[in-house]
Amino acid sequence: MSLSLDFVNNPLAGRFWGSATSAMTELSLHPPGAAGSKFPAPPPPEELPDKLCVQKISKIFDYQSQPLTVLQDVDLSLKSNEFVCLVGASGCGKSTLLNIVAGLTAPTSGRILVDQEEVTGPGSDRGMVFQAYSLFPWLTVAKNIEFGLKLQKLSKRERRERIAYYLEVVGLSRFANAFPKQLSGGMKQRAAIARALANEPEVLLMDEPFGALDAQTKEQLQLFMREMWERTHTTILMVTHDVEEAIFLSSRVAVMEAHPGRIKESVEIELPEHRELEMKSEVSFIQLKRRITTMLGHG
Repeated sequence: MSLSLDFVNNPLAGRFWGSATSAMTELSLHPPGAAGSKFPAPPPPEELPDKLCVQKISKIFDYQSQPLTVLQDVDLSLKSNEFVCLVGASGCGKSTLLNIVAGLTAPTSGRILVDQEEVTGPGSDRGMVFQAYSLFPWLTVAKNIEFGLKLQKLSKRERRERIAYYLEVVGLSRFANAFPKQLSGGMKQRAAIARALANEPEVLLMDEPFGALDAQTKEQLQLFMREMWERTHTTILMVTHDVEEAIFLSSRVAVMEAHPGRIKESVEIELPEHRELEMKSEVSFIQLKRRITTMLGHG
């Protein structure tokens, strides 16, 4: 099944609910922006407003009775529909920054804005996918996806439609009634991604989501994630240690330096939007990898 339209970022979302099947068929035959498609391609990122703004974020921890500055004056912005990866050495504060954006950790100074609204804690406008499989083991895949929808007090029909749609998106329709212990690692992570997307967040945050997977499964999930983003254009901020993964997935890579953690440079990934795994062996890809690796080596 081809991946389909994300409700959050597409202006046709309202009418999509009434005709989910026909819309999914249309998208699989005519991707957004393609000849004959009913759905326009999203505008270029430079024409879109900032979806997420990280403004002068600093974080100081108390370590052995001494202040330890983990992040200092971090500035970062993401446009609507943009996929940005954060890379940096261990200990540079990548995950701390992501937790601050998620509202799970308060900054010492600075602020986070989503759609110009200041973040003061966790909220439904941000979805989070962790490296550890964060599914509830006592719930089926479908019930895991439904959990957040119940908190939003959606009707049974709305919950049923969203569950069916996102199970199709992540290719797990056959496993709707399976429990997490019956799934492979890659399937668990796809289920976690479906659960996050079903809540229709404005920004999807991902912390090393494929870090615990074997190499083959990891590449399969990278391809899945890229294809999903090509269809949905969800705004994504993802942390990874893997430079190759960051280049393959994102439209921009933000390179962090450590002690204290801050953004050293942002690198635009000028590769075709549609990507295949074979692209990793191309000269342009290897040059980008060498450039970012060099930055990290001299951070």
